[in-house]
Amino acid sequence: MAGATYKTPKLDELEKGPWPSFVKEIKMAARRSPMANDLLGQLEKSYTEKIGYWKHGGIVGVMGYGGGVIGRYSQLPEEFPGVSHFHTIRVNQPAGWFYTSKALRGICDMWEKRGSGLTNMHGSTGDIVLLGTVTDQLEPIFAELTATGFDLGGSGSDVRTPSCCCGKARCEWACYDTMAVCYDFTMSFQDELHRPAFPYKYKFKFAGCPNDCVASVARSDMSFIGTWRDDIKVNAEEVKKYVDGGLDIINNVVLNCPGKCMKWDGKKLEIDNDSCRHCMHCINVMPKALAPGDDRGACILIGSKAPIVEGALLSSVLIPFIKMEPPYTEIKEIIERIWDLWCEEGKARERVGEFIQRVGMGNFLEAIEVEPLAEMVAHPRENPYVFYEDYFEEGDEDEDEEEEEG
Repeated sequence: MAGATYKTPKLDELEKGPWPSFVKEIKMAARRSPMANDLLGQLEKSYTEKIGYWKHGGIVGVMGYGGGVIGRYSQLPEEFPGVSHFHTIRVNQPAGWFYTSKALRGICDMWEKRGSGLTNMHGSTGDIVLLGTVTDQLEPIFAELTATGFDLGGSGSDVRTPSCCCGKARCEWACYDTMAVCYDFTMSFQDELHRPAFPYKYKFKFAGCPNDCVASVARSDMSFIGTWRDDIKVNAEEVKKYVDGGLDIINNVVLNCPGKCMKWDGKKLEIDNDSCRHCMHCINVMPKALAPGDDRGACILIGSKAPIVEGALLSSVLIPFIKMEPPYTEIKEIIERIWDLWCEEGKARERVGEFIQRVGMGNFLEAIEVEPLAEMVAHPRENPYVFYEDYFEEGDEDEDEEEEEG
């Protein structure tokens, strides 16, 4: 095909301006792909008539898997036959998004042969997203992917593809090996990843330090954010070099500390580590002078999500600190208890964060056998009335009654 055959004045507007445009990419693919060409035509019609002409195809996938393929069909197959089927495939990305050029070329060659040639590198979860193929090509695509070491990712009400930052591979602030944990969880929860059985999706994200370069605190059901529990390491000579080099340490560091835990007397930087919030700001500003402590692990948080039903949620602390050491048995046992409770009591399409909001964090913690801690409290209670539950050992109740009678 020489090029796109549809006039697209509305889509052309999206190519203007300084930002990259998906329209430009579709037009490039349309030079060789009838599917991408008809995609342009249907999108232009949707923009003109203000109607989305896509319909989800229900259950469509590969043998043995319930996830990984998102079925999509055109409502106008006669007018745009190239996109009568336009299924999306999610491919499990390597931890930290490290590829060889050979692997990427292999995926692209396969996709130009068996699909539209359009990709999304990467989806919000992290997957390689392959946009647009027909039902008959799903099994051949799966066979070629697995032959080269790739697998499908998650979709639907299952564990979504775990993702992580590059961790210790490239980052000196990483407090645990994010890539190792991400791979371990991906392999451990294969059944939950490929065969949807949950009320809704469940996302794992692994961030090596509080900078949280995978934005786990805002968009994963369970976040693992690296942290430390000893003192920040301070190199006094390097601090002095920053100040001598023109850094306004008072305004740019000390006064920006959310814990108000830093003091600078003109010669020495003092840190009250008990008040440190581990926000990483001071370390980011003076990376040669400050560093995370040596007693490193992760803080586990739960319950964030993007706004769909109940609105956006940020994660709540579940485990303030835990050492991230294989085989991660304690963590996996907690996860299994959460899933058992959520699957039993959760509503359809209710994320675990919404479930916790509905039943209450106290009831949730009691059900999964996790002790409540001060770090779990988002802010002091607004209700001045405090109620306590009485717990009696066997026989205690009778003794109390005898005391009242006496």
